[in-house]
Amino acid sequence: MRMLHAVLVVPLLAFVAGCGDPWNNPYPRGQASENVLYAGFNERPKHLDPVQSYSSNEITFTAQIYTPPLQYHYLERPHTLIPFAAEAVPVGVALDAQGNALPPDAPQAQAAFTVYDIRIRRGLKYQPHPAFALKQTGEQRYVGLTEKDVEDIHALGDFPETGSREVTAEDFAYQIKRLAHPRLHSPILGLMADYIVGLKELAKSLREQNEAMVKAGHKDDWIDLRAARLDGVEVIDRYTLRIRLRGSYPQFVYWLAMPFFAPIPYEADRFYSQAVLAPRNISLDTYPVGSGPYMLTRNDPNRQMVLERNPNYFGERYPESGEPADRAAGLLRDAGKPLPFIEKVIYSLEKESIPYWNKFLQGYFDASGISSDAFDQAVRTSGSGDVALTDEMIERGITLKTAVAPSTFYMGFNMLDTVIGGSSDRTRKLRQAIAIAVDYEEYIAIFANGRGIAAQGPLPPGIFGYREGQPGMNPVVYDWVDGVPKRKPLSEAKRLLAEAGYPGGADEKTGSPLVLYLDATARGPDDKARLDWLRKQFAKLNVDLVVRSTDYNRFQEKIRKGNAQVFYWGWNADYPDPENFLFLLHGPQSKVKAQGENAANYADAEYDRLFEEMKNMANGPRRQEIIDRMTRIVQRDVPWLWGMHPKEYSLAHGWVHNRKPNQIAHNLLKYQRIDPVARAGRRQAWNSPSPWPAAGVAAACVALVFPAVALYRRRERRSARWDLGRG
Repeated sequence: MRMLHAVLVVPLLAFVAGCGDPWNNPYPRGQASENVLYAGFNERPKHLDPVQSYSSNEITFTAQIYTPPLQYHYLERPHTLIPFAAEAVPVGVALDAQGNALPPDAPQAQAAFTVYDIRIRRGLKYQPHPAFALKQTGEQRYVGLTEKDVEDIHALGDFPETGSREVTAEDFAYQIKRLAHPRLHSPILGLMADYIVGLKELAKSLREQNEAMVKAGHKDDWIDLRAARLDGVEVIDRYTLRIRLRGSYPQFVYWLAMPFFAPIPYEADRFYSQAVLAPRNISLDTYPVGSGPYMLTRNDPNRQMVLERNPNYFGERYPESGEPADRAAGLLRDAGKPLPFIEKVIYSLEKESIPYWNKFLQGYFDASGISSDAFDQAVRTSGSGDVALTDEMIERGITLKTAVAPSTFYMGFNMLDTVIGGSSDRTRKLRQAIAIAVDYEEYIAIFANGRGIAAQGPLPPGIFGYREGQPGMNPVVYDWVDGVPKRKPLSEAKRLLAEAGYPGGADEKTGSPLVLYLDATARGPDDKARLDWLRKQFAKLNVDLVVRSTDYNRFQEKIRKGNAQVFYWGWNADYPDPENFLFLLHGPQSKVKAQGENAANYADAEYDRLFEEMKNMANGPRRQEIIDRMTRIVQRDVPWLWGMHPKEYSLAHGWVHNRKPNQIAHNLLKYQRIDPVARAGRRQAWNSPSPWPAAGVAAACVALVFPAVALYRRRERRSARWDLGRG
């Protein structure tokens, strides 16, 4: 019977396997029951150093790792600032030129300075990290490393010893000084140097110091910022920091909720400054040092990034209040419980939307957006426009959250470019013609399944200054017809193109066809379809659009240096104030000239003057009037094709709890909770192969093999009798 056993073993194993872990599980066996959240990312984060990081794919990680002084309440709306690393939300005290405190009701224009005292909460500790490992002498163990010392070091985790210490006010001061570091190129240096007293002077001093070091052959030596003087930042005591601003800048408290103002210990700066670590890709950009609820323990951006609970984090609890509907929605069941709930988060690289979607349906990702390809499978829309999940999603226990995002996606023109940029009538009319021709209503219908509204200017809905209806309509691109804005006819765009010197899409002087170049970060089939559509929009004017595809990091570099002509980008609100969008077109914030966030490098003297007047105002009729004037200026000049404001749709499996959309805050991971037992059961049900095909194969094998086995046994018996007869 040995042959029969051998024949049956394969189908039998197949039958038994149906009772274990699913065959298609992409994660290690036995991990299914662990307290792990599974998510994805599609673009490698370039900067995780909080002084440089300013992209949405980066704050996914940095917001979980760092502890700026403030944060936003998770549940309350409108968005409310609450303490994080600080004990309380600081209140600015206005001072006159002699340093005397002004009364609270004094006009902002009278304030020569504003002072914020920030009290840091005690007991906040950094994650375990080699930078804090000490020798018996008390010196840093891993400083002064040689090539021989790091022969076996390939990742941060290869260092055998780690340490930690308490966060102090000095660490916040050190990070603010890093904004002026000449080797780091912080995107907010230009803005903050206008306010934080002495920051501009510090940047100049450090730049000169760095140039002297380079000339002396010490370009990689560490610049110790502890001794650097910054008049506007004072450490009062171990837990108190004082920041002094020029004039009045009420939005400054919003910046205190961003990683730019999170603490960075000098030990980490010194540790990562060692030249022997750079070839191993060990830096603050790849391995952050934070005091938040999570720490980055694996950084393999071509495959997987892993956040794990910071064992030194304690003291924060789930909120006990929210909006009236939050309790009924189950969002207050964990009120008062210690944070965070999830022990580990595994982010897997998924560049394309369809594989991500399939893994979500299989239960291998815990949450997902909805791509255009999956929209009809996930969501159904009623005749009145109401949105609901399909029966398939309901049966799987999937939940849907929707929200209008305070975001804008736009196509920008590099205003420094000689063909498309500048302030002449020729280039302005060229941009106006393109703005009319590129039909964003069609784009939203085709590629976003209607999840968005065509933008009329730089401000999205929900931000003060945004205008509904005809008052907010862009008169360069639209006409008001029957109570709605209607895009101007293509004939108007062609007329403007001819007046710009390109009749029929050709240069009237040379006869050469007009060719424009778009820099884009195309990753897959979805992006190819969008770019093909965009080429067709330009082709309406007989303008040839050449797409130069690149990865996001290279794209950022081209924007920073002004090497792009036309580009596609977007902006998510950092804080709920119009200044956070209007500064994207402020001349002194030019990307090329000031390393700011004005990626179009747009400059207009009147707009800049109005911005300076508007930025520090309280919301009111006068501020609205100024914003309206600023909006009309940029609508006329068209530094952007205004694009769209998206509506966000987010799906999650039923085993994920405490999910509420929050378009301003990003440190949301610590509030979420999962039920891994429920997840394991659903995965098993959705992915285990049916045993009946395997059983059928086994039966067929028996039916085919049995006659051969019987024949073999008869021959064996005859042979045995013959041998016995001979004997």
